Amino acid sequence: MAKPLQYIGQGLFYALFMGVIGYFSALPAYTHLPPDETLIKLSFRHAGQPVGECRDRTPEEIAKLPVYQRKGADNKICPRERADLVVELEMDGKQLLHEVLRPTGLAHSSNANIYRRIPVKAGVHTLKASLKDHPGDDFNYVREETVNLAPGRIMVIDFKAATGGFIFRNKNITTNTQSEGNK
Repeated sequence: MAKPLQYIGQGLFYALFMGVIGYFSALPAYTHLPPDETLIKLSFRHAGQPVGECRDRTPEEIAKLPVYQRKGADNKICPRERADLVVELEMDGKQLLHEVLRPTGLAHSSNANIYRRIPVKAGVHTLKASLKDHPGDDFNYVREETVNLAPGRIMVIDFKAATGGFIFRNKNITTNTQSEGNK
């Protein structure tokens, strides 16, 4: 008599479990973004320029080196530390983002990383991305584009110094494009 009750209990438990899974697979409804918004993702890693110039070792510094390091050694000393990155993102003349990124590593000699998600209103906008990777005041990478940001879509802004700077990845880009490379 215990076996049939055990099977009925097990069947009820499985039905309840499938009902819970079925409910949560359809409800509550998930909305990625409100219907009138789009998402801009700014994501890249980049190493800034060295902070200082290389210099020649003095004769006193060379004399302090062990004998096996004196011959054939490079007589230059170069700083390992790299400059902070300054990243700015503007949309229609309003600043969306201003970040100062410190290089990673013990000697601050590696890449600086950024990943930001910025929800904005959909529509046609002028985006301007700027990056400064050296000591000084001027931005050496600037890209400005007029883009059509479709509702519910994601635009990714990447950076590759080898290809000239910022890359705007969006299928709905209009034709007004201005770009400055490495100065």
